[in-house]
Amino acid sequence: MDLQLTGKRALVTGASSGLGAEIAAVLAVAGAVVVVHGRDRVRTEQTAQEVGGQAVIGDLATDAGAETVAAEAGEVDILVNNAGIYDPAAGWADTDADAWAAMYNINVLSSVRLIHHLVPVMRAKGWGRVIQISSVNGEIPSATQPHYGASNAARLNLTRSLARDLKHTGVTSNAIAAGSILVPTTREYLMGLGRANGWGETWEEVERNAPPIRDATDVGRIGYPRDYADLVAYLASPVSDYITGATIRMDGGWYDR
Repeated sequence: MDLQLTGKRALVTGASSGLGAEIAAVLAVAGAVVVVHGRDRVRTEQTAQEVGGQAVIGDLATDAGAETVAAEAGEVDILVNNAGIYDPAAGWADTDADAWAAMYNINVLSSVRLIHHLVPVMRAKGWGRVIQISSVNGEIPSATQPHYGASNAARLNLTRSLARDLKHTGVTSNAIAAGSILVPTTREYLMGLGRANGWGETWEEVERNAPPIRDATDVGRIGYPRDYADLVAYLASPVSDYITGATIRMDGGWYDR
């Protein structure tokens, strides 16, 4: 399928590694001009070089940082708000009001800041794509990391609200409610669990034997970054013109046990 992305300019936040880097790579292969955002200059510039794109450095948790990123990125056709944090070991007893505020600032307000800076130009041009990388925890929260689940519920809500605001403009707003993603931090966490519980000593053994991976979804495996990146590329393309205000669950059939 020709995604018709040649010449489109895309900013991917949190793209120095992991899922963001994979999204940047897939968009670049599809023909987009990619702006790679990150906070670590070395990693961000390396990823940008690998995908043939531009690197922008900045802290989206501050107004000044977001303004710098938006200015250096320039006019973009596609905004992929991927930057975010999570803490799978945190529970209610570990998360005070400051932790909730910090989670909300990074997972929600960083996206809002860039939307304010970049979407007006999309609106004026009559075409654009805004994509939120959220989590299924925003729809099915768990007892752990409650601040993360709540921040992702806000991400899904702002996606639909923005779509309503962009009615008849040619700019769409959609979200992906992601399940588990095999990024380095997730792999490290699961390997620790695997060794502690006797599921294996190598990743191949843990992936095959770990109940949290095998039994938590109908598919029976963890999600790989490429799974999500391909969906982002579709939503970013003109081919997806009839999809807006949508939350697409991509979680392997994960369900609350």
